[in-house]
Amino acid sequence: MHQQPHEHHAEEGSHAGHMAAGEHSGHMADGEHAAHEGGEHTGHGATSEHAGHAAGRHEGHSVADFRRRFWVSLALTVPILALTPQLQSLLGVPGILAFPGSTFVLFALSAAVYVYGGRPFLKGFVREMRARTPGMMTLIAVAITTAFAYSALVAFGLPGMPFFWELATLVDIMLLGHWIEMRSVGEASQALEALARLLPGEAHRLRDDGSTEDVPVESLRVGDRVLVKPGEKVPADGEVVDGRSSMNEAMLTGESKPVDKRSGDQAIGGAVNGEGALTLVIRKTGSDSFLAQVMDLVRQAQESKSRTQDLADRAAFWLTIIALGGGALTFVAWLAFAGSSLAFALERTVTVMVIACPHALGLAVPLVVALSTAIAAGNGLLVRSRSAFEDARNVQSIIFDKTGTLTEGRFGVTDVIEFEAALPRERLLELAAAVESRSEHPIARGIADASPRPLAVDDFRAIPGIGAEGVVEGRRVMVVSPGYLSQRGIQLPDQTRVDELSAQGKTVVVVLIEERIVGAIALADIIRPESKQAIASLKAMGIQTIMLTGDNRQVAAWVAREIGLDDYFAEVLPAEKASKVREVQARGLVTAMVGDGVNDAPALAQADIGIAIGAGTDVAIESADIVLVRSDPRDIPAIIGLAAATYRKMIQNLAWATGYNVIAIPLAAGVLYGFGILLPPALAAVFMSASTVIVAVNARRLRMPE
Repeated sequence: MHQQPHEHHAEEGSHAGHMAAGEHSGHMADGEHAAHEGGEHTGHGATSEHAGHAAGRHEGHSVADFRRRFWVSLALTVPILALTPQLQSLLGVPGILAFPGSTFVLFALSAAVYVYGGRPFLKGFVREMRARTPGMMTLIAVAITTAFAYSALVAFGLPGMPFFWELATLVDIMLLGHWIEMRSVGEASQALEALARLLPGEAHRLRDDGSTEDVPVESLRVGDRVLVKPGEKVPADGEVVDGRSSMNEAMLTGESKPVDKRSGDQAIGGAVNGEGALTLVIRKTGSDSFLAQVMDLVRQAQESKSRTQDLADRAAFWLTIIALGGGALTFVAWLAFAGSSLAFALERTVTVMVIACPHALGLAVPLVVALSTAIAAGNGLLVRSRSAFEDARNVQSIIFDKTGTLTEGRFGVTDVIEFEAALPRERLLELAAAVESRSEHPIARGIADASPRPLAVDDFRAIPGIGAEGVVEGRRVMVVSPGYLSQRGIQLPDQTRVDELSAQGKTVVVVLIEERIVGAIALADIIRPESKQAIASLKAMGIQTIMLTGDNRQVAAWVAREIGLDDYFAEVLPAEKASKVREVQARGLVTAMVGDGVNDAPALAQADIGIAIGAGTDVAIESADIVLVRSDPRDIPAIIGLAAATYRKMIQNLAWATGYNVIAIPLAAGVLYGFGILLPPALAAVFMSASTVIVAVNARRLRMPE
């Protein structure tokens, strides 16, 4: 492996600054998320990705609006069906409801259905014509207008058979299909609303005299001190300055286990406090907050275009052109060449345009996009680039930054050597931890954290460049470097074992009691316990795993061996990380880079997919395509699995939508008329709506991979 000269640690753990968030506070503005009516989603909120589909096609109409128009139109359809002579004959009761002027009653009722029920489609047709992008609304509007205009002419004297009942049922079914579609899309976007509801309405702000006052969350400012009682939600991002508790951050980070919080720890706005009262100093509010940035990322992802979406849009456009052309060809063929009546030719034309509406095609990708983004966000996986998310399924190699990604970025005890049988490991750690608890050195903190039972220490003294000593339970204990012993010509009882640990790049200290060597302790950057599982999962997917670190070769080799990595780059300077990514890409591999520090940004940008991990309250590094909120490497195979599942759903939906139209259009045109098979317009509308529902149901079966 190519090595770059460097001394021990490169700075790898610092976080990038905050990404620029949109101008919104912790609560979303009313216009930014949909309202609810009767428990149903009534708007689009984050789904403006559906340009020309949901936001454009349904502009000015909510779920409740389509629901209301459907029920009103359905109520008007009942008397239309009862007054239709053809249906009376079909039921064997011809003329039972016939009366003078019944045709004009039919016309009036149908006109009401056309104007009231058809209004969303007629408005959509006008928008599409102004934008010069004929689409689904154009097809529906032309179909219902043709049916109504022809039927009106018949009602007022033109020879033929009116289509009043077909018109009414067609509008009913179209309204029902759009109602179901919008509700499905809306439900997929409720992740934003759920996030917006996480923040409480009020906070307990502490006054200078120690008393509290309840104030609106919007009035909190950076530097304010707030009290969070047990069971309450944290009102804004802050730092714990007093108290100890645990917090449920599942809705924010996807972390299912409660997270312990004590003085100095960060608290995220919206997290639910556990059993203890906490005092917080507010650090971030409004658009700077974690929650606001998460909502921004979810919104950006749902609004961003994907390659598959572009394919669906192009297919929908051409299908619209084909449908309009096919409708015209059908009319001419039946009227001019087959010698059929005007009524029959018109009926076939209407049927073609109804069944050819590329509804399912238009919904195929946007609904999957909205759902996958919501699922990802709910699991602490934030997608910033849809195209990169799609590419994640093709990843062949993943390069991991070591510190803070595969490891915790802090020293911890890895090995304990006992030179005296009478002094077991736990006791040795207790004595060493007692002395090191008084030191601020990173190695000392690692040893102090290794013992759960703190012991008192007297007469503590730091020995510069050597270690520390103190009196513990009446005995003088020293924790020193091996160099201290070498200077005094003292031989270690097991020098070979100590040399082995040093060769792995670990830091070794020696413990003495009353100047008697009793043991040695080895420390290293702690490997995250989840790293082995993550690497094993990725290798099972056939993905090559590589580590990138500024540490020396011995440390890199030990970490790579412990975790099971395929390869590693050691002693890499921060400025050289991007070149290492290019080196792997030059092998012809689709490469992802995983990092958590600001110095990882060039490498994240260079990679085919940049993944920021362990971002905590610093939501995103600008150069990353995907942000994994938790410091858990297992989320990497999870996001790759979700990307693959999402793509499969998109392809399934596209295959169904396009395949359906390939079969349906010739059938609607009447190519099987000679075999006695004829598709009426109302049944065509049923089939069209059924295809939309099938696509919606299939998309909603998308789940997070186990």
